[in-house]
Amino acid sequence: MNWWRSTVTRNAEPSRHERKAVLEATIEQQRVDLLVATDRWQAAAHPLDAGWQAVHRYRVPILVAGGLLLLPVARHPGSVTRLGRKALVGALALDRLRRLLTRFR
Repeated sequence: MNWWRSTVTRNAEPSRHERKAVLEATIEQQRVDLLVATDRWQAAAHPLDAGWQAVHRYRVPILVAGGLLLLPVARHPGSVTRLGRKALVGALALDRLRRLLTRFR
């Protein structure tokens, strides 16, 4: 009866070698999935990278132009706050109008 239990147990449970083979196959599949996902991610991010490189290429002229645009703001800061208030009121009015229109649909 002892031999019968060992054969039943042995046939029911996979051996260490079989478990190792299954684990290695799983790891290999995960590696392949990771490589495919990396390629997809790089392909999707390529336009963003190209745009960033273009912006980075013109970094100094952009900084100079921004500095020149900030000169009038530094001289008259009140105009910027007035424009900011008007923009905020306009944005809030548009949001309220959008909510009102969605309520009546």
